[in-house]
Order: sequence, then C-alpha cells, then structure tokens
Amino acid sequence: MIAVRDDMTVAELVVRLRDAVDRHAWAEARRAMAAASAPDVADALLEFEAPERVLLFRLLPRETAAIVFAYYDRPDRDVVLEGLSDQQTRSLLASLAPDDRAEFFEELPGEMTQRLLNLLGDEDFREVRQLLGYPEESVGRLATPDYVAIRPDWTVAMALDHVRARGRDSETIDVLYVVDDAWQLLGVCELRRLILADPAVTVSGVMRPVHARLTAFDDREESVREMGRHDVVALPVVDSAGVLIGIVTADDIFDVAEQEATEDIHRTASVMPLKASYRSLSVFDLYGKRVGWLAVLLVVNIASSSIIAAFEETLAAVIALTFFIPLLIATGGNTGSQSAMMMVRALVTGDVTMKTWFGTFVKEIGVGLLLGATLAAGAFGLGLWRGDVRIGVVVGASMAVIVLATNLFGMLLPFVLTKLRQDPTVASSPLVTTLADVMGLFIYFSIATVVLGV
Repeated sequence: MIAVRDDMTVAELVVRLRDAVDRHAWAEARRAMAAASAPDVADALLEFEAPERVLLFRLLPRETAAIVFAYYDRPDRDVVLEGLSDQQTRSLLASLAPDDRAEFFEELPGEMTQRLLNLLGDEDFREVRQLLGYPEESVGRLATPDYVAIRPDWTVAMALDHVRARGRDSETIDVLYVVDDAWQLLGVCELRRLILADPAVTVSGVMRPVHARLTAFDDREESVREMGRHDVVALPVVDSAGVLIGIVTADDIFDVAEQEATEDIHRTASVMPLKASYRSLSVFDLYGKRVGWLAVLLVVNIASSSIIAAFEETLAAVIALTFFIPLLIATGGNTGSQSAMMMVRALVTGDVTMKTWFGTFVKEIGVGLLLGATLAAGAFGLGLWRGDVRIGVVVGASMAVIVLATNLFGMLLPFVLTKLRQDPTVASSPLVTTLADVMGLFIYFSIATVVLGV
C-alpha cells in the first residue's frame, strides 16, 4: 500500500496516480486524491489521457468532483462529460454551485445546453434558468442563491437557530441578510454580531444598513471594485425592484479579477481576449485572435510610408535627417504608450473619471512640456554632432513637439474610447505606437521643411 502525505506536490500526485492506475489499485488512487487539494487534483488529472482521466474523476467524492470540474475550461469539461453516464452527469451538475453551473451552461452550444438542463432537478433547473436570464458578464451571472436570510422581527436566538438549520448549504454564513416578507433587502448582520448579542434582542436591533450592494445588471467589473472598496467577503445582489436574488462571494470575485486582468493584458498587446486557456486553443484559434489587429495596424503603417514618400525631396536634400527617424518615432511611441497605459489603468480603477478629463489634460500638458524639454536637449546635441546647428534645431524642436503631442494623444485616446462606450484598453501599446509613428513623422518632416527651407 502507498503511503499518502498531505503535502504532496502536483508532480508527486501524478506519479502516485500513475502507479495506482498501472496496477489498477483504485482504492490507493482514491486515497491519494483525497489527501490532495481540489486544485492540485484538477491539475494532476490533466496529465492523463481522456479514458484514464475519466476513470480517476469517477473515483472522486461528489463534492470534490464538483469543485475539480469547476476548475476546468470547456474542452477539459467536455472530456469528462463524454465519459459519464446520464445519472453521473445529473449528480455532477446538481453538485455544482449555482454560479458555476450557470457559467458552464453559458459556454455550451444551445443543443447540448438543453440536453443537460433536462438532467437537472426542478430546483436546480429554476436556478440556472434565472441566472442565464441576465446579460453575459453581468453580476447576475455571478450571483448564487445559496445564502442565509433572516427576518428583522426575529429574536437573535431564532436567527441563530435558522443559521444552524440552513447554513450548511450556504456559500457563506459570515454575513446574513435581513429581508422583509417580500424579500426586500433591509440590512445585513455579521454572524459575529449575532453570536455576541443578547438572545432576546430582535434582529432589527443588531443589524446595520446596507452600505454596498450590486444590481443584477451591473457589469461584473463593478463587483471587483465594490468588494475591494468595502473590504467585504460577500456582496448582496438585488433586482431592479430591490429584491434580494443572491450574493457574490470573494472566490467569484477573484476569478473575475483574474479574467479581467488577463483580458486587459491581451488587449494592450492588440490581441483579442482568449475565451479559454492558451493550452486548449488550436493554432487557428490563436491565429484568429491576433490577425485582425495586425491587419489594422498594417493599414495604419501604410500612412507612415506615405508621409516619407511625400517628403522625399526633403530627405534627398538633407540626407542626415534619415539618421534621426528611428530615434524620434520610437521616443514618440514610447511616450504615447506610457501616457495611454497610465490613463487606462486610472480609468479602470476609478482614479480618474470622464468628468475630470480636462484637469487631467492640463496636468499632462505640464508633464509633456517637461519631458519634451528634457529629451529635446539631448536630441539637439545629437543633431549638432551628426550634422550642424540647423539639424540640431530641427531634431531638438521635433523631439519637443513630438513628445508633447504623443503624450497628449496617449492621454486623450482612452477618454475618447470610453466616451464612445468602447473598452479603453483598446488604446493599447501597439495601436498608440503605430499612430504616434505617423504623427511623429509628419511633425518631424514639417519642421525640417520649414527650418531648412527645402
């Protein structure tokens, strides 16, 4: 018999499971997985081929299987489902948390969704139908109806009895929600306050007002901001009439924060957000996510070539101007990218808002002037060294204007996109850099033409 440690790494768990599978020692495999955490089990099972993975998955206890299943992306979930009978699938779906179950059905094709919905019990079916009725990426899709609600006229003793009776199936009992007969949210009460209160006091005497709540149609990013702002582990979710329909818990918020951060990172690299893990996507999936923006940027870059062609005579007259093109357009692109990234992050976190755009614009004028003056001094010296005083003036003046212009452009673009109801992260580094290149070339050759008289 294999000795099982509680501190096994994923690699060690894979070795133990491989040995157990080879020897058909299913009891040992079950004990090894029982001693590991659900995330480690999920990672370990991915190291096995589909038939073996399904066999091992079937060995998991019902609750553990639901947690492991919730960690998987759609392709890995499909592998598991294809190896389960209808009864096993019904049991698995019933064990999933309502929000995880709704997310799972959201990802499936309509035909498969309907088939699997038919395997659910009446109560689970109603929960999924309710959650799927809210817009994609809304708070309503995240909410779980597994919470504990109490009445304001109950005594503390009655409320604690209710917690003991109903709390086992709740996502959290750290916070209890006070509702009236129509399930209107009246207040909240931490379990600690109930435990420390006089048993004869009514709930209305120990509850506190609701300082943070979400509506079912709020964007899920709002849940991340609100939970961080109020430093709580759960937030109530109400419908348009103020009726409590569920709660959003910290584990869901962590998932959302990770997904949103990943999407923002992808967009800042001009990549369409990946809807599944990189490992599960095919070459053609990845190609499709990247080619669109690359094609757009290619078209924009044609403008750069056109500007150079338009000032061909200026370049031919003063060949030294060619030496400074990479220096100027790279600096302009870097400046615009810095400014855009700072504004995107400030808008996302709420540090700046659409109402404060003008004050931000004025501030960035000052920043751009200081940056431009500093970099222009160095550019003037390089121009003087590689050419003469006139070249130094052209390069220095161009550097100052380009830095100021691209800094303001990078700052304004996220505001413009937000005003147009577009994701400000579209103002990504490649997009800003490409547009700044076009702007920088035009500024450079225009100044050169005026100063040099060519």
